[in-house]
Amino acid sequence: MHNAFCWVFLPGEWLHQLKPVTLKKHGRKAKSIFRYGLDYLRNIMLNLEQKMDEFLDALEFLFCT
Repeated sequence: MHNAFCWVFLPGEWLHQLKPVTLKKHGRKAKSIFRYGLDYLRNIMLNLEQKMDEFLDALEFLFCT
């Protein structure tokens, strides 16, 4: 369970550094860092043929190679 959390949270944190999640009027983020990473990885997996390069980049990032 811990590995799954890390695999989703780390890309979300990385994406947040590139393009920060917007804040709503009440001060909370529009999306959590976890959700940001989950949406990113899900989008890659659902469009694997078109996003093979992003998939390989994500694997390199997750395995730190």
